[in-house]
Amino acid sequence: MMKKREFDLVVWGASGFTGHLVTEYLARTYGTGGDLRWAIAGRNREKLEQVREECLPRSRRKELAVLIADSTDPKSIAKLAAQTRVVCSTVGPYAKYGTPLVAACAAEGVDYCDLTGEVQWMARVIPDYQGTAEASGARIVHTCGFDSIPFDIGTWYLQQAMMKRHGVYASHVKTRVGHTRGGASGGTIASMLNMLDEMKHDPSIREVVEDPYALNPLGAAAGPDGPDQGNARFDPDFGQWTSPFVMAAINTRVVRRSHALLGFPWGKGFRYDEAVLNRSRAMATVNAVGTGAGMMALALGPARKLAAQVLPAPGDGPSRRQRENGSWEVFFHGVHPTDRTLDLRLKVTGDMDPGYGSTSKMLGEAAVCLALDEPATGGGFWTPATALGGQLQQRLANNAGLEFEFVDPA
Repeated sequence: MMKKREFDLVVWGASGFTGHLVTEYLARTYGTGGDLRWAIAGRNREKLEQVREECLPRSRRKELAVLIADSTDPKSIAKLAAQTRVVCSTVGPYAKYGTPLVAACAAEGVDYCDLTGEVQWMARVIPDYQGTAEASGARIVHTCGFDSIPFDIGTWYLQQAMMKRHGVYASHVKTRVGHTRGGASGGTIASMLNMLDEMKHDPSIREVVEDPYALNPLGAAAGPDGPDQGNARFDPDFGQWTSPFVMAAINTRVVRRSHALLGFPWGKGFRYDEAVLNRSRAMATVNAVGTGAGMMALALGPARKLAAQVLPAPGDGPSRRQRENGSWEVFFHGVHPTDRTLDLRLKVTGDMDPGYGSTSKMLGEAAVCLALDEPATGGGFWTPATALGGQLQQRLANNAGLEFEFVDPA
């Protein structure tokens, strides 16, 4: 049984751009002094108090505690973890700053969620701390932002519906990104640049990143999926040309890990892939070439340095108006294993920009789900779908501006 803690939830890195948005969302949605006992934390008290002032009316500010810790000081991180039942971390790149907090939460039996999309880091920390988390009961859930909650929960939700309607699971889920409005996250860019730097110093990391089943549990069987799409392709099920989706390198690994953690209910031959829908062959070709050229350029040291200067930096982000004017849609096409007339298609949409507005709400709800809802699993490293499943899907639909709608696949 978990120890009695002072707080249900602590937002770590609340003075950063995304941490500020998560704090603002929790304050607006759950308030203070109620059922959710929460606090904000970071290194700089003055900045944290400013966040508190901006997110809460004067009469409620003292109800939100401010905690101080430093990720370079293991004792302060351990003390922070010991005060709460859940830590929600917004501090990346996680490969640089995240491991001490994960280690502390695993040791203390504290549930944890974050925004990482760093496959190489997850592939390191999962085997390093899985046994500790299992023993302590800590549920560690990575990828709780746009990468990879919509894709992981969307696939799981589609499969549940396929079984309920037709008595079988889809043998193949084709995920296609439609309309999106919103810029790239500075934190995501920083994580990508850090991963490329790691590859430069350790070439074996490339093998991990390129492995379609890099996040599957140790010893779990691989499946038929190969490399992510790298060119323009026509998709007959959607009747549209498609181009590579840069986040597929993260999301596909997470979905495949979910399938493995669930015990392969969708079949050992289950296939999953992602791509972006385009209006024409020409557009798909241009986008495919641009995506490939961009990644190749970033692999070069001089280009990485230039990118770090001109691309959004961690802590930078769009204005409130830009976030609120943003939106996104993702389609999930489930292929019936024997009768294609029974294929199923799910449309998932978000009402703000994916990288910040929608991501901060998804992360906030994942953290609250860990803190308040009945646990569906024991300790260990889980995915959003396997740890939180239907509880999180309901919270996203009720509170976070996500809609889940089945549409005609024809």
